[in-house]
Amino acid sequence: MEVYCIVVIQLVMAKENITFRLDTEKRAALDVIAAGMDRDRSYVLNEAINLYLEMHQWQIQEIQRGLEEADAGDFATDEEVQAVFARLTNAS
Repeated sequence: MEVYCIVVIQLVMAKENITFRLDTEKRAALDVIAAGMDRDRSYVLNEAINLYLEMHQWQIQEIQRGLEEADAGDFATDEEVQAVFARLTNAS
C-alpha cells in the first residue's frame, strides 16, 4: 500500500505601509466599491495596484520584445503591413 503525503507551503509576502495623497472623491469612490464588495479599502487598493502592475509589466515586456525583434532586423514587409491595415480598417 502506497501512502502519499501532500505538503502545502504557504508563502507569506511581506507587507509594507505606504502613504500617498488621494482626492476626496476618489477615496469616496473606493469606499463605495469596497462596501459593495464587502471588503476593506486596502483590499480594493491592492487589487487595483495588481491590475495596474500586470498591465504595465505586459506593456513593457511587449516593447522589449519589439525592440529585440527590431535589433534582429525582424520587420514586417510592406505587404504584411498593408494586409493588417486592410483587415483592421475593412479596406479593400
